[in-house]
Amino acid sequence: MRQVILQMSVSVDGFVAGPRGGLGGSFKEDEALTRWKLQLVRDAGTHVMGRVSYTQMAAYWPAATSVYAGAMNDLPKVVFSSTLQQATWAHTRVARGALAEEIAHLKQEPGKDIVAHGGAAFVQALSKQGLIDEYRLIVLPVAVGTGLPLFKELANPLPLTLIEARSFSSGAVAHVYRPLRTP
Repeated sequence: MRQVILQMSVSVDGFVAGPRGGLGGSFKEDEALTRWKLQLVRDAGTHVMGRVSYTQMAAYWPAATSVYAGAMNDLPKVVFSSTLQQATWAHTRVARGALAEEIAHLKQEPGKDIVAHGGAAFVQALSKQGLIDEYRLIVLPVAVGTGLPLFKELANPLPLTLIEARSFSSGAVAHVYRPLRTP
């Protein structure tokens, strides 16, 4: 069965975006971090996201020239939305059903793992419903003090097991966690 893997950058104080968006635009990603992040996208079979992220990404990636552009544009995508009429970004379909049911169906499909990149509300919903099998958090060397938190309104604490930790010359640290599943 396919796994749902979240890959997301967070500030050292746990926010995915500061009060004015972003996480301190002065951060420069080093080559090793770029390779590490790109490998997950290349290894994924599907990219899932919410409508807000879809709208932003669909406006950016088709014309982008960054090292991520090819993988982002070629990867099959599923956007979760009850309001989006159609998906115009290549290889994208719209999921309109209940989040947990749609994710369960995706996990049963053959193929490689499912990667989620955001946005904040979508990721919070995935976490709240226990739908993420692995968290790949890139902790950036910046504190923003307030903004959009990675986790919000969890019914109970979410215990995680650290699988990997890797630091990069840019000062970013990748933490890979898996939720502890109780029988």
